[in-house]
Amino acid sequence: MSTALPAFPTTTVGSFPRTSAVLRALKSRRRGDLNRAEFDAVADGAVLEILKVQEDAGLDIVTDGEQRRDNFYSFVAEKLEGVRLMSLAEMFDIVEDKVGFEKLLQSLDVPAYSIHNPTCVGRLQRRESLAVDEVRFLRQHTDRPIKVPLPGPYLLTRAMWVPEATGLVYGSKEELAEDVVRILREEVQELVAAGADFVQFDEPVLTELVFTQGNTRTFMCAALAARKDPAEELVFATELINAVVDGLEGVRTGVHVCRGNWSRDEQTLLSGSYAPLRATFDELRVDQLVLEYATPRAGEMTTFGTKELGLGVVNPRTDEVESVEEIVHKAQRALQFMPAERIFLNPDCGFGTFSARPMNALNVVQAKLGNLAQAAQVLRG
Repeated sequence: MSTALPAFPTTTVGSFPRTSAVLRALKSRRRGDLNRAEFDAVADGAVLEILKVQEDAGLDIVTDGEQRRDNFYSFVAEKLEGVRLMSLAEMFDIVEDKVGFEKLLQSLDVPAYSIHNPTCVGRLQRRESLAVDEVRFLRQHTDRPIKVPLPGPYLLTRAMWVPEATGLVYGSKEELAEDVVRILREEVQELVAAGADFVQFDEPVLTELVFTQGNTRTFMCAALAARKDPAEELVFATELINAVVDGLEGVRTGVHVCRGNWSRDEQTLLSGSYAPLRATFDELRVDQLVLEYATPRAGEMTTFGTKELGLGVVNPRTDEVESVEEIVHKAQRALQFMPAERIFLNPDCGFGTFSARPMNALNVVQAKLGNLAQAAQVLRG
């Protein structure tokens, strides 16, 4: 990274609640009432507001809060040729396994019409960059290191692959994945040139594979269940991630793996230790694993070889603000498994994964991040 970091660097997983102005602008943009320049004028103001929250809290690495994105992965539909946003209700009309898909819809804690999946319906090409403009704008307004979250290659491949639509263009999910990897590699190289210091790939589906044995239960991969054995899917996911990051220089890379972040009802989210993913994590050629550890659903802490750990120490889905002492205690537990120089502090997941369904109010977010940064200061002392 271009800027030296203190011990226990602090950051977030990426997303923040969208401001009310951004939510209105997103709706207007979808209706065609706002052009890109008009939308960006609104989003620019929101990004600066979110940047101030992070800098005032004392975070060491900042993001733009994903203010320009509808959600953490569907936003690519606007950026890529060959991708169309489809509601789950629209997808139900085309899938062959309607019984299985109906079970998926029934398991969701949100209306099917409110979730949109980026479905591949043509050959993939970048119409424009996914996040380079975000970095360029943020770099003009901060000298702190910048983290950029991107949907990971396995998540994108799983989400985009709807056989009834995608199979008319690509012969297999693997063939689709080749273009996904190419696009993400091009993107990361441009992000580094634009001033990004940390690129985080979101791959929440990995826990779903080991906890549900490959059966789609959440809308994190809103398309269909994997057709392979979960162990084979993990190998496939590893190959894709490594293909994206292979040979990259001048940037910290990470993979974020959570258990779902679409509901405040913890009972609807996945539970289980990261232990079944240990072998997969060992094979990933990224610098950091960004993982949840703020709730009992995460199970026991484990070791992660020589990789850094982005340690989740606050829950983005609760009104309760974790005390400085609680956060320090969680970090001290991690110190039993790895040295201090490999531990970063962050929330478990984003505060606004889906624009219209934020997990928290901005004042609560501010309080949580403030205590997170104070805890880092205590640990440094």
